[in-house]
Amino acid sequence: MRVLSDAFIPELPGCYQGKVRENYDLPDGRRIIIATDRLSAFDTILTSIPFKGEILTQTARYWFEETADICPNHVLEYPDPNVVVGTRLDILPVEIVVRGYLAGTTSTSILTKYRKGERGMYGITLPDGLRDNEKLPEVIITPTSKAFDGGHDEPLSEAEIIEQGLLTQAQWDTVSNYALQLFDRGQARAAERGLILADTKYEFGSDKNGNIILADEIHTPDSSRYWIAASYEQALASGSRPESFDKDFIRSWVSARCDPYKEPIPKIPDEIVQQASAVYTQAYETITGNKFVPDVSGHTVLDRIRANLKRYF
Repeated sequence: MRVLSDAFIPELPGCYQGKVRENYDLPDGRRIIIATDRLSAFDTILTSIPFKGEILTQTARYWFEETADICPNHVLEYPDPNVVVGTRLDILPVEIVVRGYLAGTTSTSILTKYRKGERGMYGITLPDGLRDNEKLPEVIITPTSKAFDGGHDEPLSEAEIIEQGLLTQAQWDTVSNYALQLFDRGQARAAERGLILADTKYEFGSDKNGNIILADEIHTPDSSRYWIAASYEQALASGSRPESFDKDFIRSWVSARCDPYKEPIPKIPDEIVQQASAVYTQAYETITGNKFVPDVSGHTVLDRIRANLKRYF
């Protein structure tokens, strides 16, 4: 009853379903974005996690407000705990991934590539001798193509981005500068909470005047890898994964049981789903310093959202 696996509202125009969000484009240039509880990894929907959409929306809200002095973002208002209404943007076709550590589990992660012996990647050369999850000599940007309609993200370098006309040099300079400043702010705030922000991704778009605007989400457990700082040194020394609360919790469970890119993914057990919900709650409370009190009004989550969005019908 309290899980939002989809948020289709036929009275709203311009519906587009993303991996975890339902988007509705209004005639006046605004976009309604509803965060569902779906969890996406390995280019597929794995399961739905209770309260995940609400937690992600409220975590992103915290960070959008914390970083508004660095760059403009798309937010206009929050009519519901799962919903943000923002300026509709033309999303840039490059996803900006910023990394401070040699980490990751996906095929495009630098740790996966590094373990295979690759040292040159994303237009960057990494030194030999780095350990799993070790801090990088400097923060790097590892951009990927922005996969639409279920496609696969592909690694890119700055040179390839410019040569392929995905971004102009001016656009790249702007988004990379914004991304590094946002990541620096995120790491600093995380450290104050006893956390390490190891890596994250940003999506940017351009408005009707060509201005670069931060979109989607920022520094949430879905878009970022957070580690518990107190666990880091021991984990690094033992070659194990630092304690975390991000969707690597589910990724690691899946990866231990199959090759998720080639084999069928097993059903996620209910107890793992409930543990994941608790992890998201802990993440919100640790990151923001606020207690998470879910909005349980309405017969279902979708009923509540429909009531709060009625003025847009």
